[in-house]
Amino acid sequence: MGAIFWVKRYLLAAVSLFAILAAVEWFKGSTAKEDYLSAGAWALIAAGIFTYTSWRRYRNAIACGACDNITKK
Repeated sequence: MGAIFWVKRYLLAAVSLFAILAAVEWFKGSTAKEDYLSAGAWALIAAGIFTYTSWRRYRNAIACGACDNITKK
């Protein structure tokens, strides 16, 4: 898995998280610019953490316990 894969994964996570967080702010009735900037910042941070842990797990070849549990019956 090359760099393009990880960049795509990061962007997919960041955009999805921003959409969810912005929708929550909108439903709360908060439509200030700062609320959406905060949602964007949290989306970028959370997507970064998600992508970094996935990349590290891939790089160190750590098995996924949830995935192993699904395949065993």
